[in-house]
Amino acid sequence: MNPFRLLPIKESIRAAIAIAVSCALFVGFQKNAQAQSLIELYESAKAYDANYQGAKALFQSSKYKADESLAGLLPNISLSTTDQHQTVNGYTSSSASGQSSNYQQLISAHVATLTAVQPLYNPTSYATYKQSRKQLSQNAAQLVAAEQDLLIKVSQAYFDLLASQDSLEVVRAQRTAIGEQLASAKRNFEVGTATITDSREAQARYDLNTSQEIGAANDVRVKKLILDQLVGMTNTRPKPLAKGAKLPPLQKEDPEIWVKEAEDTHPSILNARLALEVAQLEVEKSYSGHKPTVNFQTQFSDQINLGGTNSSGISIGNSDAKSTSTTFAIVMNLPLFAGMYTHNRIQETISLEEKARDDLDAARRSVSLATRTAYLGVVSGLSQVQALEAAQNSSQVALDANKLGYSVGIRINIDVLNAQSQLYQTKGELAKARYSVLVGELKLKQANGTLSTEDLAAVNDLLEK
Repeated sequence: MNPFRLLPIKESIRAAIAIAVSCALFVGFQKNAQAQSLIELYESAKAYDANYQGAKALFQSSKYKADESLAGLLPNISLSTTDQHQTVNGYTSSSASGQSSNYQQLISAHVATLTAVQPLYNPTSYATYKQSRKQLSQNAAQLVAAEQDLLIKVSQAYFDLLASQDSLEVVRAQRTAIGEQLASAKRNFEVGTATITDSREAQARYDLNTSQEIGAANDVRVKKLILDQLVGMTNTRPKPLAKGAKLPPLQKEDPEIWVKEAEDTHPSILNARLALEVAQLEVEKSYSGHKPTVNFQTQFSDQINLGGTNSSGISIGNSDAKSTSTTFAIVMNLPLFAGMYTHNRIQETISLEEKARDDLDAARRSVSLATRTAYLGVVSGLSQVQALEAAQNSSQVALDANKLGYSVGIRINIDVLNAQSQLYQTKGELAKARYSVLVGELKLKQANGTLSTEDLAAVNDLLEK
């Protein structure tokens, strides 16, 4: 026996067997599980995500708050009742007879008053009502932003898991190829057509690939946990891209068009614009401190005096007394001096209006920068996919040529191993680049505020059925 024959490495074999068993179990479980589409996982996340549900609850509450402010413009009707009992003790004297006597008198009265007040002119209440409608629209914009953010998070986690699974498959395929090259090197060494160096190089690549496979398998588990946590499910299994699926091109090739759309659609800009309008209404409210309020007021009162007395305790006989009264009034209240409060309040709200205007400018600039950055990212990603597709074809041709050269003796084993490594690395990068472009196009639409579930459905159509 050749003394230089390569000895088997038990540790490597045991690790390889453990990985093979775990991967087989993982793949077997995945086949038994029901795969979910991107739309299905997104709908599950909408029902589970706390941030989205919180934004939804805030929007619902703002509807009622807007209706609350309407109360300042509508009639205010109240009913009050009083049931009064009073005992009066005293005595009377007569100058004619010279006699005096003590007496005790019970005074009982039942009074019911119905009051209605209708504001006729109240600029503060009217501005408050308009503010509440603006704030409702603000919360609606925040809900849209939360929905778009959740859509991106689900898509990112979905394709991160697919990319991780593809990386694991690439590493496993590379391991198989290296194993075949290792066996070939051993056979050639045994028959004396190759040196021990070829076998050792192949063994080193095989051991390195084993380590990479362990890391790739763990990355799959981590990415799966992230997606499970996001959508509120266990054992999620995303559907992969359909074979031959083509990446959609950019709908608009001019970045200025994307930026222009953001002005009217982006939630951040809409929210900042509405905040400015709310601040302007707050200035209007502060000026109302110098203005009068006018109310129409009517009151109906029904009074019953029991025991033959009226409300002043004057006897009116043994029969009960009943009286009603109705009043109508126009009440005006004009502020004259409020300790400089109104003046300072006006100055405060004017400064806050300027801040809101600056916030709107900042939102526009931020959205413009984010949109242009996302656009360039998608354009670069599409070009990168094309380059990697060409590189994959070239790497496959190079690998075939090196294998042929190795078989006829003009190439060495390390050349084949390097060609294999380049091919599988290119495959992994190409898969990641394709997923990155799909998520990047969604992020571009989020950047200019046009992202919707229809865009997610378009991506979902690229998945296996």
